[in-house]
Amino acid sequence: MDKAVAAWRRQRRADLIARRQTVPLELRRQAAEIIGDRLNRLRATLGRSVIGFYWPIRHEINLLPWARALARSGDATLCLPVVVQPGAPLEYWHWTPDAEMRPGFWNIPVPAERRVIAPEVVLAPLVGFDADRYRLGYGGGYFDRTLAAIRPRPIAIGVGYDFAALQTINPQPHDIPMDAVLTEQRQMLPEARGMHSE
Repeated sequence: MDKAVAAWRRQRRADLIARRQTVPLELRRQAAEIIGDRLNRLRATLGRSVIGFYWPIRHEINLLPWARALARSGDATLCLPVVVQPGAPLEYWHWTPDAEMRPGFWNIPVPAERRVIAPEVVLAPLVGFDADRYRLGYGGGYFDRTLAAIRPRPIAIGVGYDFAALQTINPQPHDIPMDAVLTEQRQMLPEARGMHSE
């Protein structure tokens, strides 16, 4: 990656993560509820039932209550991403609300039992995003590598706060755009793959 682009991304990432830390708890909860409702509507439209979500860190949108309710409804199978080898694509391991968990990469909780499943939809936390649905993440490249490796490719939905919108993330050849982006204030849903914009 070009050094200037890499430096620009590092600064935007630091700025947006710092801003995210200032969001009050009640506003974080409201955002998660709004996005959870939007995910339920979108999931009904897509008709996909194997969902890869994420364990929230650093004040990301916390979809754990949504995931627990969805799992208990019996309408979906849920899984969490796991770093099995540095620099390699992620694996998704089956998760239930009562699953035993253990610390994984970066001490992010992962299921204690390795039961690999292929998600049909994956939710990706956004540090930033742009109008073309490109995602600014933490810089490790794990999610892009995973999307490039999984076949058939799952529908990728970026989840984040609306203030994380950027004019561009200066996408590079390895960057893969999200199929959709959901925030507490907007839905960016493409016409393709059974979705629409609004």
